[in-house]
Amino acid sequence: MSTAAATTLPGFAIATRLVRTVDLTGPAGKLEALVNEGAANAPFAALVCHPHPLGGGTLHSKVVYHAMKALNAPEWGLGWPVLRFNFRGTGLSEGVHDGNAETGDVLAALDWLESEYNLPVVVVGFSFGAAMSLKACCGRSGEGKSSVRAIAVLGLPTHAEGREYHYSFLKDCSTPKLFLSGDRDQYAPSESLAQIVAAAKSPKQLVLIPAADHFFAGQLEPMQQALSCWLKEQVL
Repeated sequence: MSTAAATTLPGFAIATRLVRTVDLTGPAGKLEALVNEGAANAPFAALVCHPHPLGGGTLHSKVVYHAMKALNAPEWGLGWPVLRFNFRGTGLSEGVHDGNAETGDVLAALDWLESEYNLPVVVVGFSFGAAMSLKACCGRSGEGKSSVRAIAVLGLPTHAEGREYHYSFLKDCSTPKLFLSGDRDQYAPSESLAQIVAAAKSPKQLVLIPAADHFFAGQLEPMQQALSCWLKEQVL
C-alpha cells in the first residue's frame, strides 16, 4: 500500500511524497520495511533503525517516526528518501530476535538503499537500533561502509537491565558521528555517555537535550532540530 501527496517548497524540486512498502532480503529472511520517498533532487538517502523489539520497538516507534520526519519532511530542509525496517522477528519480518546478529539486518538495509538510490547514505539509530547501527557501520575493524557518510545515534544505551554496554570499536571509526540523547536518559547517564564519546575517533559531537529522557518525551521537536542541524553542518 502507498500514499502520496504533492509538495512544493522553495529549494525543493516538485515531487510526489510517496510512502511505499518494500521487502528486504536479510540474513534471516524477509524484512518488512517502509520507504518515505524524498525530493527528486535529494543528494542523500537515509536509514533509521528502531529500538529493542523485546521492549515493543518497531519501525513505527515514536522516536523513529519523528527522526524520519526530520530527514524527510520538506519543512526540516532535507527532503531525503528514508528507509525504516523491522528487525528480524519483529512485525512481519522473518527470523528470530538474536541481539547481535541484527547488525546483518542493518547491512542488508544499507545494501538495498545503495542499490535503489545510488546515493551516499546517512544512518540514524535509536536505542537498540543505535547500537546495531554503530556495530554494523563501524564495528568491522573500523572500516565501515564507504557509502555511509554520517551516523547519528539517539539514546545510545550505556547501562540497561543491569548490563554495561561498551563500544571500544569507535576508537577506529572515522565516520562523522552524532551522539544525541536526553540529559535525563535512564539508559545512558550523561557521564558514561560522555566517556564513550571521548574515547571515539573524531569527527564526533555529543548533544544532550535538556529535560529529555530516553524517549525524548515532550522533547521530540528539539531532538529533530538537533539532528537536522548537525546533518546540514556535516554533509551539505
